[in-house]
Amino acid sequence: MKAPPSAETLGAIVDKLEDPVTDLVRRDSLYKKLGLTDADVATREQVIAVLGKHKALLQRPLVVTKKKAIVGRPKERVRELLAPLAPKK
Repeated sequence: MKAPPSAETLGAIVDKLEDPVTDLVRRDSLYKKLGLTDADVATREQVIAVLGKHKALLQRPLVVTKKKAIVGRPKERVRELLAPLAPKK
């Protein structure tokens, strides 16, 4: 990740998130290596703190518009979110 979001930006994303806040955290090998559990990322504040320390755990793709934010999986969700923003033909 070239420019990881700041804690302030993460907070703004969480506030727009349609998904449960815990969905922002990747449950991968780093998550396991750090010994994290679901209890460590159960709240908004915990998620922001964990992602602030371990940017690589931020779930991707993450799509953010002025009003909403989603984890872009499955990819059809991205299309649904962006369709109203597409120019009319």
